[in-house]
Amino acid sequence: MADAVDVQVLANTRTKYVVRILSASDGTGESAVIKVDKSTLTGPITGVEPGRLALERAHGNVQGMQVKLLWDHDTDDEMVILDGGQVDRDYREYGGLVDPASTGGTGDVLLTTTGHTAGDSYDLTLEFRKKA
Repeated sequence: MADAVDVQVLANTRTKYVVRILSASDGTGESAVIKVDKSTLTGPITGVEPGRLALERAHGNVQGMQVKLLWDHDTDDEMVILDGGQVDRDYREYGGLVDPASTGGTGDVLLTTTGHTAGDSYDLTLEFRKKA
């Protein structure tokens, strides 16, 4: 079997991308699963993929597991770790958590769960700013 997951795009403008991600785990978990494919987005320059993304806010709920968000590069860069029930991480005041654009990779947003067991879940809204 596999975890039941869903990705819902809530907003996709020239400068913003907001996605809701959900999972009901059967204990399988997720490992480096693409949740945001940057190559499918157009950014501030019309018709051009954004150079980088910046996570401005992550909010929602994580129950019974830990969710790691990563930037996809040759060696994935850790973005943030979320766990412990209600989550509201707001990075707008600091300009967001910007993809460091390390060597190789795509800059996609990946998700890995740890400590997952059957019945665990997450329901998160991720708000990104698109950078040229």
